[in-house]
Amino acid sequence: MASKPTRSALGAPSQLTQASRKGKRAWRKNIDMQGVEDAMESLRAEERVVGSVLQKQSDDQLFVVDTRGDEQLRRSLPKYSKAQLTSTKIISSRSAVPAVTSRTRAPKKSKLTPAEKSRLLRLAHRPRKGPFNAVMDPTEFGAGSAPVELSHAVRESGTRDLWMPTVEESLPDGLENVKPVVVKKPATDHPRDIIDAPAVSLPPEGASYNPPVQAHNDLVLEAYAVEKRKQEELHNLASYREKIELPKGNVGSAEDVPAGMTVDDGVADDEGEDEGDLKGDAVVQRRKTVKKTKQQRARMMKLRAEKQALAEKALRKRLLHGINSAKSLRSQIDKTAKAQAEARLARQLATRLRLSKGLAGRKLGKHVVPASRVDVQTGEELSENLRSLKPEGNLFRDRFVSLQQRGLVEPRVPVLPSKRRAKPIMYEKHPYKRFQ
Repeated sequence: MASKPTRSALGAPSQLTQASRKGKRAWRKNIDMQGVEDAMESLRAEERVVGSVLQKQSDDQLFVVDTRGDEQLRRSLPKYSKAQLTSTKIISSRSAVPAVTSRTRAPKKSKLTPAEKSRLLRLAHRPRKGPFNAVMDPTEFGAGSAPVELSHAVRESGTRDLWMPTVEESLPDGLENVKPVVVKKPATDHPRDIIDAPAVSLPPEGASYNPPVQAHNDLVLEAYAVEKRKQEELHNLASYREKIELPKGNVGSAEDVPAGMTVDDGVADDEGEDEGDLKGDAVVQRRKTVKKTKQQRARMMKLRAEKQALAEKALRKRLLHGINSAKSLRSQIDKTAKAQAEARLARQLATRLRLSKGLAGRKLGKHVVPASRVDVQTGEELSENLRSLKPEGNLFRDRFVSLQQRGLVEPRVPVLPSKRRAKPIMYEKHPYKRFQ
């Protein structure tokens, strides 16, 4: 029997010469797995380059319709160069499969500074090199008079002033380890620095001994408004006290009502009482819970789903409208932020202008800073010359109020001396009877 030719005369690919596979052992021994190995290797190559098998990817991942092209991408692509080596191409191509990370790596050695290395060698009594690469004897190290390391003064240089006196802080027993809290100065300006009020304010024109008519009338009206406001406050306080004291005089009409409590007399309603009795005699039946059917539950679920779909549709519509009006919203936000910044600056400027005149009328702490008193004379009290002029005002009070308004003294209220509760006891002594 003639053997089958391995190569065709017409140029067909060569046939693989394979031994007989009649028995099971021959089948396992002489099996040809070259085609399967090639197919598996091609799949591995695809996974290395792309990251996964091309057959498992969708059409959208493999193909794209490009109608314009990217000029920037075209410029960034590497140009063909004959001088580029094959080894460089192989190294530059990276695999999409991540590298194996299970390999144990040796920990990096920590770098020691020269000072730390010298200290460790000194502790271990190991020879170490000094100046000019000379080996130093560890037993004779530091025996000379020259300083070996930086002194404490050199290390602490520039941290404190040597000419400043040292203040020793005395702390009570048990609080030696507790540091006092250092209060930092705030970044905002102190009101005292903003106030520009004069120490001695000039009196108004209407307070003169011979004032103009219009200025005198305006000052009288201002004093009248101040006094009227004080009287209204006193009247409101008195009426509030009367309301509080009124229930204390009432005596309870019934036995169970305590003193000071008022109870309105209710109107008797016979019809209501009869109905109440009837209701009390009758047995109120509770409403039974009825179980819903499947049709009712399905109808309710359908209605709920429709409502949810309508709500999602309205939300999607609002989002689309918001996307279309993004530019207008951005400009509106910028305008709002600009308006808020301008309003804030205007408020700060108004506060500064108000503080520049003083703290009169503002509450600081428990008390309010008093305003300057309006000293004015009526038309009958005015004098036409300086001889008949009557002194008015109080210089001490004016200066003290000025100190409070300028923020130099905290506001206070006048404290009157307390009256003595016990009467003085009079003793009659007898030395006046003993005379010679």
